[in-house]
Amino acid sequence: MSTTPTIQIEDKNGVRTITLNRPERKNALVPEMMDALAESLEGADAAGARVVLLQGEGAAFCSGLDLAVLRGMASYTTEQHRVEAERVARLFRALWACDVPTIAVVRGPAIAGGTGLATMCDFTVAAPDATFGYTEVRIGFVPALVSAYLVVQVGDKVARGLLLSGRLFGTDEALRLGLVSEIVAAEELTARGAALCGELLRNSPQSLRATKRLLREQRHEWLASAVALALETNAASRETADFHEGVASFVEKRTPVWKASSTLWP
Repeated sequence: MSTTPTIQIEDKNGVRTITLNRPERKNALVPEMMDALAESLEGADAAGARVVLLQGEGAAFCSGLDLAVLRGMASYTTEQHRVEAERVARLFRALWACDVPTIAVVRGPAIAGGTGLATMCDFTVAAPDATFGYTEVRIGFVPALVSAYLVVQVGDKVARGLLLSGRLFGTDEALRLGLVSEIVAAEELTARGAALCGELLRNSPQSLRATKRLLREQRHEWLASAVALALETNAASRETADFHEGVASFVEKRTPVWKASSTLWP
């Protein structure tokens, strides 16, 4: 097993198990964690993995971007915002482009970027207490990068409803929308993840890779353009007055005061 301060990686019997390892922070994302996660996904096939299983240590899957990171963005330069946006883009791209089947095992909160990680996997097995939500608009942010992948998954109308409302939703709704594959009792979650890995390992590795590449290429042109636009929007949104107010109000646990004239574009 390979362990970093933020994730654990275990390669065993054709399965690469990646565990988000910040349970004291509900596995909230920090830059080094996103880089390590992207690298582990990009290197899975070369390491001989035939399935990737993604999970969170402790009672949460991933609560989104760490509050300390959000707070620090207030002093970022334009170039730093661009670098951070590219970091997120790389992570989502690595998950979407992974050539072997991916499984997310989800318990507890999977919020904002955590929702993206959980639902962009090929299979998402969730406990009844799992909670999802694209909550970025609540803090003046734009759920830009995840939006491109979400539209591919659920269509434009449903994506608009989830992204614009910023509301939380549970496993039943996630299952109905196709963002969750199945709901499993919490005490059976680990066993079901292992069983699903076993089912996939019985299939032809070449056929699985070819099928994933086929599905990916069918959407490649549109998705590449959408992600490029989303990257620019993500970086720009980090410098808006609404983003600064949203983060400040979140930290101070108060209602945000939005500026009516605030806009991302002239």
